[in-house]
Amino acid sequence: MARADNIDKAKKLLGIQDDEQDVLVEFALDNASEIIKNYCNIKSVPAELNLTLIRIGVDLYRNEKLGSSDIPQNVTGVTIGDTSTSFGDISSDYSETVLKNYTKVLNRYRKVVFK
Repeated sequence: MARADNIDKAKKLLGIQDDEQDVLVEFALDNASEIIKNYCNIKSVPAELNLTLIRIGVDLYRNEKLGSSDIPQNVTGVTIGDTSTSFGDISSDYSETVLKNYTKVLNRYRKVVFK
C-alpha cells in the first residue's frame, strides 16, 4: 500500500490537484513497488529507492493512461500508396520496458536468487 506522502509527491509531479485521482495514483505506486520488488528479489522497497519508486509510478500513470477508457496506441505501420495506417497497443510494450530507464539504480539492490 502506497504511503500518503508518496501519493502527494506523485500527484504534484503529475499536476493533479484534486483527490479524485488518489486511487489511480496509489495503484501506479503499488504497481511500481511490485515491479521493484520482483526485479530486485526483495521483500520490501528500501528507503533509498523511494524516489525511484515515485518516478516509476509517475511513468506508469502517464504511459498507461490510468483512469481512461481509451487504450493508448502507437503507429505500427504506414503505407503511403493508397494510404494505410496500422495501430497497435502501446501499454504492453511500455510495461515490458519500464525498467530500462531504472536498471542501473535497481541493480545496486538486486539480490541473486538460486532456484
